Amino acid sequence: MQFTHNKSLPLGTSTFQVLRDENEIYVDKTHLIFELCKRRNKIFLSRPRRFGKSLLVSTFESLFRYGLRDFSGLAIEKIWSDGIYRVAALDFSVIKDFETFDDFASQLHSQLAIGFRSAGYTGNGDLTDFQVWFSQQPGNSIVLLIDEYDAPLTACLDHPELFSAVQRHLSRFFSRIKSLDGCLRFFFMTGITKFSNTGIFSGFNNLYDISLASEYGSILGYTEFEIRKYFGEYITQAALTLNCTEDEIMRQLKKHYNGFCFDENASQRVYCPWSVLNFFFSPVRGFQNYWYQSGGRPTVLMKYLADHELADPASYAQPHLMRFDDVRLSSDYQSLRPEALLFQAGYLTIRSILDKETVELGYPNEEVSESMARLYAYELLGGKIYRRNGPSLMT
Repeated sequence: MQFTHNKSLPLGTSTFQVLRDENEIYVDKTHLIFELCKRRNKIFLSRPRRFGKSLLVSTFESLFRYGLRDFSGLAIEKIWSDGIYRVAALDFSVIKDFETFDDFASQLHSQLAIGFRSAGYTGNGDLTDFQVWFSQQPGNSIVLLIDEYDAPLTACLDHPELFSAVQRHLSRFFSRIKSLDGCLRFFFMTGITKFSNTGIFSGFNNLYDISLASEYGSILGYTEFEIRKYFGEYITQAALTLNCTEDEIMRQLKKHYNGFCFDENASQRVYCPWSVLNFFFSPVRGFQNYWYQSGGRPTVLMKYLADHELADPASYAQPHLMRFDDVRLSSDYQSLRPEALLFQAGYLTIRSILDKETVELGYPNEEVSESMARLYAYELLGGKIYRRNGPSLMT
């Protein structure tokens, strides 16, 4: 049976302008974006892979670079009255294939030169040259967006000396931004992990970490209400394809892809967008494990597990109690608790808040639970298969 939809799925689209031009579904988060952008702010957001961080960065870029050009019909259209700015958008995820510090520094400097070119910078990205230019910019005139700030660090976790050198150089870069941040109208940065000693989390004046802020717990990911509102015709298609009711589709979506909580009050949960979109793209395949296939094996987690012993994955199905600070604050890589890293990577999520100092973590859903068992089996047990209904292993 062929289905025709009014709007296409935004599967794999990370550029806001393209999404809008191609009439793809945009789950409107612009009321939250407005709250972040309406005043000068310096913001950090941590989320696992495949939650739409790059699309969010692109949305900020479009708003500040072009105003309301791409926001027709969205919530922010009626309340945004600010002007346009010079925008520097840096994608650190491209700085990951290097074997020496010089190669890393060259890639970083190229990224600075390219990213700041549209803001008027004409240098080569050398930090000293960049600082001189940055110091000459008028106050409140530049928007700086950094996506995947931690990608260069995770790329060299298994090379301690290189990791330290990269960390120091990134610290120099952020120190220059901190010392001259008067020219910034808005600063926004994303990542998966929160590494300490990078010069960003310790001392960046008024850096607002919204990673666990309740009011922004759904800024990435889909709520159940949003899935019903924006994907109604896709729910109907899936029900017809699988010969079941729409309520059953929603029940299975919740079972497999819901349960992620990025809210320090544990008051709201969201679905993984990548998994939901993949299901709607081809419902005939059923409720596949898209987490493990595409986003469930982040480099930082795999390299950490190579050097650290991990408990039986079945144990993570049990409640894990942690100090809230271990989840919330940045950490040195070597002292990072496995549970904290699994939380940052999306394998564990907040189940409940026991008190002001203690949080309970656990698997968010069936998809991630299965992914954890597969990761353990194939990456740590040399290809043996982990049998989840018992402690034994079978080849």
